[in-house]
Amino acid sequence: MNTAIGEPNVTAIIFFFIFVALTLAITWWAARKTKTTEEFFAAGRSISGRQNGFALAGDYMSAASFLGIAGLVSLSGFDGLIYSTGWLVGWPVVLVLIAEPLRNLGKYTFADVVAFRLKQTPVRIAAAIGTLAVVSFYLIAQMVGAGNLIKLMFGISYETSVIIVGIVMLAYVLFGGMIATTWVQIVKAGLLLGGAALLSILVLMQFNMNPVALFAAAAEKYGEKVLAPGSQVSNPWDAVSLGLALMFGTAGLPHILMRFYTVPDAQAARQSVFWATGLIGVFYLMTFILGFGAMVLVGQDVIIGVDKGGNMAAPLLAEVLGGTGLLGFIAAVAFATILAVVAGLTLSGAAALSHDLWVSVFRKGHADHKEQLRVARVATVFLGVLAIFLGIAFKGQNVAFMVGLAFAVAASGNFPALVLAVFWRKATTAGMVSAILVGTVTSLVFIYYSPTIQIDVLKHDGAWFPLKNPALITMPLAFAVGIIVSLLKPEKAALDAYDAKEKRMILGTAAE
Repeated sequence: MNTAIGEPNVTAIIFFFIFVALTLAITWWAARKTKTTEEFFAAGRSISGRQNGFALAGDYMSAASFLGIAGLVSLSGFDGLIYSTGWLVGWPVVLVLIAEPLRNLGKYTFADVVAFRLKQTPVRIAAAIGTLAVVSFYLIAQMVGAGNLIKLMFGISYETSVIIVGIVMLAYVLFGGMIATTWVQIVKAGLLLGGAALLSILVLMQFNMNPVALFAAAAEKYGEKVLAPGSQVSNPWDAVSLGLALMFGTAGLPHILMRFYTVPDAQAARQSVFWATGLIGVFYLMTFILGFGAMVLVGQDVIIGVDKGGNMAAPLLAEVLGGTGLLGFIAAVAFATILAVVAGLTLSGAAALSHDLWVSVFRKGHADHKEQLRVARVATVFLGVLAIFLGIAFKGQNVAFMVGLAFAVAASGNFPALVLAVFWRKATTAGMVSAILVGTVTSLVFIYYSPTIQIDVLKHDGAWFPLKNPALITMPLAFAVGIIVSLLKPEKAALDAYDAKEKRMILGTAAE
């Protein structure tokens, strides 16, 4: 197959500039409204439940979802779906356990909730470490996807592509804050759902609108193994560990949790999860069609030849079905996807650095709005530069896989402390700090010593830690450490404050 990928694509360039112009217009509008810290981090709490649902979907349907899952399914068949299934079933956990308490107890970050009745300084330092670890891993995946995409569409170098994405993203996070980020995510969600739907319909039209015929064609071309589990995750313990990370990691992602502060009340928070779950569920069904469509219509050899991680399967499929015009449109949609997610990640990292560390720890809460906003923008620049550096350093990795590791860190470091601090009366400062640090550090250490890094990246013969994803060990360990340390070091003030916290959690600001 002769592909135009790797050569400058006029359609792609036109769509890129249209999208960038649209986002900059949104940023200009948002910048006029962004005068306070609350507007920068929480959009003035003015976003409706439905709007936030679309923004949540836009924030969540990342490069890993669109490029990564389609690539994994195209190369490994049925097993590639483990990621989309795991990511989708995490949402009921968020709806039932997290959305309402988070909105009622917090201000800008998940650390607000964990520290609500505990000692502020140690909890916020630990939570900021957990947040930045997750954000860094997640940023790697998005920037790798962005670099590959722009390199292949514009015909420029990978490194230059990553720098371009970083600069554009910085422009609208710095000036527009959460208001701009929210509306870019809403626009991006609409574009992504529309683009995926168009591609899915075009694929099914090749098979008389019959998905079964598509799967049969895949089996005929590559054997029955593409319809059976085992090619991507052959070890059952690996499957369980990955499933735990994807399911519970959702409830520990800082950039997703931060979105619940943009709505006016807990009812709107629940409504936004309902909308997001529906939109994301429909999208993941379509990625399955796209992956098998690319497998059959493009071919695995071509996909691997263009990008060994498989990340270009969806753009290649677009080119086969609609020529360079459709390729350009889908590339621009994927670019919009990455830009919106990187913005959300950067904003959550900036909130951890400025709100949790600078304002709450260093300034003990004594910082006016101007100072908070200035520190937030400095933190944003720092994270933008970090994103560019990480994107260049991790060139060539599959983006869905990298995000899977970010979910393991979130499930191990953030989720246990969040659940224990909210629902367990005996949770203490020492216990929650221990849970966050042990979960985060052990997950990072085990990822480094896993087959993922030792064999796949460093090309060693073996790995000390047998599982590709460590959540099966590290998440229960974080829960256990949090409980044991809390019991060994009881905290009377935290225990006495539980009833007031519970009342606030149920009634919201009416309990103040």
